[in-house]
Amino acid sequence: MTDTDTPLQPKKKGLTRRQKRTLSRGVQYAVFAAAVIAFAVTADWGRLQNQFAQADIAEQMFPDVITLALKNTVLYTLSGFVVGLVLGMVIALMRLSSVGPYRWLAGVYIEIFRGLPALLIFIFVGVAVPLAFPGTEIPGGTYGKVALALGLVSAAYMAETIRAGIQAVPKGQMEAARSLGFSPAKAMISIIIPQAFRIILPPLTNELVLLFKDSSLVLFLGVTLEERELSKFGRDLASTTANSTPILVAGLCYLLVTIPLSFVVRRMETKAQEAIR
Repeated sequence: MTDTDTPLQPKKKGLTRRQKRTLSRGVQYAVFAAAVIAFAVTADWGRLQNQFAQADIAEQMFPDVITLALKNTVLYTLSGFVVGLVLGMVIALMRLSSVGPYRWLAGVYIEIFRGLPALLIFIFVGVAVPLAFPGTEIPGGTYGKVALALGLVSAAYMAETIRAGIQAVPKGQMEAARSLGFSPAKAMISIIIPQAFRIILPPLTNELVLLFKDSSLVLFLGVTLEERELSKFGRDLASTTANSTPILVAGLCYLLVTIPLSFVVRRMETKAQEAIR
């Protein structure tokens, strides 16, 4: 070995990629466990129970919280979903129309109602509509107003979802239907739209979950005692009892509906992905 030669240095042995992933996962678990323990130790469970978990106050809410508040919430949600679905279908077809003004009107509607907060839509329906059309009443009273407000909000989102579903159907389906003698309208209704709805069923169900929560904005329309939904029902009792237990019970009632619906959405998305494969 000459003077210019240098001895070979041993290679430093670092962590493998799998070891790094394991270490990173372990650190994340440790941080999560530390946060949970810190919360459990520092929280004043006695005060939380006294403010949010009074069994006697919760008992006073039944059965009205189910037979009245939850029932109204479901009715508001379903009526708004139906209005939004019908209006969204019309707007989606206008968006795909070969007529320029239809496409323009549909685009303007979508951009406006997707950009405005749902609260402003409720105020618009409850205040602006009666001012703009004096002497006219929205059919169905409060239920009709809520259905219209929720429908206007959801239609903008549903229209884009439906449009994407229609465009996801292979063009050959329309060509095949036309070759069998179907008119464009009949082919769209009989062939394209049913296939599109199978594609967009998961996002539409997810929109139903969002509408269920947005129905809490009905309180800005001024409802009677018999028209209250879960949030209004819980807030009124919380004010009467000077305790937040009714708010917690109302929140649990929301979860009784939204969690199963979210599970259904995940199952449908999984089946849709399996069908694509």
